[in-house]
Amino acid sequence: MEVDAAYPAAAAGDELRRLLTATLSADKASVDAATAGLDRISAAGDPRFPIALLAVAAGDGDQGTRIAAATYLKNFVRRNMEGGLSSSDLYREFRDQLAQALLRVEPAILRVLIEVFGQVVVKDFVKENSWPQLVPQLKLVIQSSDAISPGQHPEWKTINALTVLQAILRPFQYFLNPKVVKEPVPEQLEQIAAEILAPLQVTFHHFADKVLLSHDGNKLEYEQLLLITCKCMYFTVRSYMPSGVKQILPSLCKDMFRVLDSLDFNSPPEDSATSRLKIAKRCLIIFCTLVTRHRKHADNQMPHIVNCVIRISKQSIHLSKLNSLSDRIFSLTFDVISRVLETGPGWRLVSPHFSSLMDSAIFPALALNEKDIAEWEEDTDEYMRKNLPSELDDISGWAEDLFTARKSAINLLGVLALSKGPPVVSAASKRKKGDKSKGKGGSCIGELLVIPFLSKFPVPSHGEDASSKAVQNYFGVLMAYGGLQDFLSERKDLAVTLIRNRILPLYYLDPCSPYLISTANWIIGQLTLCLPEALSMEDAEDVTCYPVRASASGAIAELIENGYAPPDWVALLQVVVKRISAEDENESALLFQLLGTIVDAGQEKVAAHIPGTVSNIANTITNLLPSVPDPWPQVVEQGFAALVAMVQAWDSPAPDENKEHEKSAWQLGQTAIAQTFSTVLQKAWLLPVEQMEPTLDSALPPPSCVNDASVLLEFILRSITSMEEITHMKVFELVVIWADIIAYWDSWEEEEDQGVFNAIKEAVSFHQRFDSSGFFLKMLPSQSANGSQSSVISRVSSFVTRAIAAYPSATWRACSCIHTLLHAPDFSLGAEDTRMTLAVTFGEATFSYFKGVSDSPAGIWKPLLLAISSCYICYPDAIQQVLCKDDGNGYTAWASALAQVSSSSFTPGLSSESEIKLAILTLATVIERLLALSMGGTKVLQDCYISLMESCIHLKDVQEDG
Repeated sequence: MEVDAAYPAAAAGDELRRLLTATLSADKASVDAATAGLDRISAAGDPRFPIALLAVAAGDGDQGTRIAAATYLKNFVRRNMEGGLSSSDLYREFRDQLAQALLRVEPAILRVLIEVFGQVVVKDFVKENSWPQLVPQLKLVIQSSDAISPGQHPEWKTINALTVLQAILRPFQYFLNPKVVKEPVPEQLEQIAAEILAPLQVTFHHFADKVLLSHDGNKLEYEQLLLITCKCMYFTVRSYMPSGVKQILPSLCKDMFRVLDSLDFNSPPEDSATSRLKIAKRCLIIFCTLVTRHRKHADNQMPHIVNCVIRISKQSIHLSKLNSLSDRIFSLTFDVISRVLETGPGWRLVSPHFSSLMDSAIFPALALNEKDIAEWEEDTDEYMRKNLPSELDDISGWAEDLFTARKSAINLLGVLALSKGPPVVSAASKRKKGDKSKGKGGSCIGELLVIPFLSKFPVPSHGEDASSKAVQNYFGVLMAYGGLQDFLSERKDLAVTLIRNRILPLYYLDPCSPYLISTANWIIGQLTLCLPEALSMEDAEDVTCYPVRASASGAIAELIENGYAPPDWVALLQVVVKRISAEDENESALLFQLLGTIVDAGQEKVAAHIPGTVSNIANTITNLLPSVPDPWPQVVEQGFAALVAMVQAWDSPAPDENKEHEKSAWQLGQTAIAQTFSTVLQKAWLLPVEQMEPTLDSALPPPSCVNDASVLLEFILRSITSMEEITHMKVFELVVIWADIIAYWDSWEEEEDQGVFNAIKEAVSFHQRFDSSGFFLKMLPSQSANGSQSSVISRVSSFVTRAIAAYPSATWRACSCIHTLLHAPDFSLGAEDTRMTLAVTFGEATFSYFKGVSDSPAGIWKPLLLAISSCYICYPDAIQQVLCKDDGNGYTAWASALAQVSSSSFTPGLSSESEIKLAILTLATVIERLLALSMGGTKVLQDCYISLMESCIHLKDVQEDG
């Protein structure tokens, strides 16, 4: 940052300006052409290209063109920073010009260029520490800038200089070496703190005076300066505590207290107060950090911090009239108190305020207000996300930001309830952070203060609605109970009493308040009898009961997942199925999830009702399927997941073959379910293909729920007992589309692919049983974009080939499918060439992946080497050519590794009889081939021979044991 050098007026060429201006065109073709032109210039490797872009961005001219130049420069630097932008001299020139430009440009350009500067700072200053002039020169610039020293350098804007400082400090908010237990403060940060931040404290005080005391028109500018300075301080102390900051901490805190004390929430804040509120928010975040990370340096400020935040928190009565930024400030005040309360001196400082905190701060934040009712009506999902206590994580003073005042108040109440007085710490044992025990014995504040305080609010009477003060306050009581879950879990008798006397009566009110019931559902584990009733609660004339039903759904699911069985599984199942409809997708998505949970846990208790249930919900799913080939909505995906859960529940209690009557009834149910699944898949897959416009590139249905749909298809395939059923259920048509979809599948997820692999094996089994005409091996036109012809087996094999390198468990599954695909289909039906093509393709893919993991023996060797063995047994010459294509030693490398895997010392060793037989057959063939190649005395031949003998002995043992 050469501060005394004249700013270079680097002229960008007319062509560069023209192209940048063209990127702003409304015509897409013009934008594409201009972008391609810029990319050509960029790729030409002109070392002055970034300087030319910077000259346009920081020069005169149209602001849109300048923003385009700055944006292209940002992306160019991001792509090329690691490889080097240009020669060292030109790079330093670019760096200095960028730093100079940042001091002068207007905010719109600054916002983009500062991102470029951030990338330069991370590389040159933070990681390499190769910019020693940066801090001294920035110090001079800040001291001489327009708002600090008017008249010295009016072209240097203070707000820009502080923005540059913020960009330099931003990377230091995180530990640079997080694995180091006690990482020292980086020397660069110590230098910034000593040379810039410490002197800046005087300026910070001056800015605070200007904001709090002056009434001139420059007040907004000084608020911006104060806000940026606060952000700089926050980035500095978020992880580290430089010695330079320790010295100014008392005076810095004093000015932050002044800002916070100036807040008044008795009336809604005006638009002009936004900057002040942002400053206050940043001050509170700094206090949270000081209490959590740097307590020994902030202990003497702790009493002032407590008094300051408690004063603000007691204005929470006005929360319903405040905007989201003000709500965030109250959230942070509660968070600060929670964190202070978890420290050693916390109890002594906060305990005198316990009663007033409950009465004037916490409870007003919990009570129902006008904003809650409006939010309930306008956006019920957002209401539940923000307010219901089950959304909270574990109650703790060390919780991360909770973002809403109500959640933070609930968290603070939970911390308060668990408090038992100042912890007594012996020299031999110190309490860990966040430990809620607070010592042994004695009553805690929950028993002494919180429960008695909440008990003074009576259960509302019949006929009271949301405008009633009793309902509003009791809503706050229920919210409070939500925050006492940790406290109540240790006091089961008290919990039962509260449920019976304070919550159960709510379900018998006439009318039953949906605001109270929705909250009660989240916090009661014992209300299994009442929750199904809440699940059926219909909307009133002017009040929706969706949150009631949604909260009941979640509560029932949580109870079942935690082992609480409903008294009547079938009745609950019927209630859920009855509520599912195509009219409300959000509610049906929740109910599909609950249905899956019920069926998964109920198993044999609901199995008899699964065919009817499948039929009912399948109708809803087909009505919800989009008519155009768009990705399916979430409710359809949840519906398919519920169908999969029913498949698993239906399969588990299959009757014995000896029980003919039960077996016959079960088979009828099996066929009915398969027919229903076929109807769903026909609507999902076949109908979109039939209705697809011929002009579209691809006529394939969307690849939504591929795994779940594969589970349904697998069920259909193994349920088929006759050719008539095949025709009626359109099995061949479904298999063709399914194979086409998975042939192009590329969204690998470990828990999302198992159903596809199972369906592949079932499809091969189906082919052996019913495909006498060799349909699976016939060349058929694809519905994909390229429209090429391929067989079902080839499409399935394409999926398996790409799965080999997807992730480890997919490798195992794919290799297992390779054995099935090569040896199970009837290739004698004029498709031997197809089999050889598959073997070569599989061999290439598996050996390519094996070479990448061949450095040291690993468990993944086993499936890969056995898969190659399957290919080799089919076509030894062709596979040998594959193995030796890129490396003449490939064949012997594979043979040596196979011998190693087949030895008794390898883990995981060969376990099944089929694996051992395959290894024996392959090793014998390899030994013959090696002898034919005159490699009789080589180590690889000896290893193969030894492993062959060991495998034969192993096979005999396995056969005798089995």
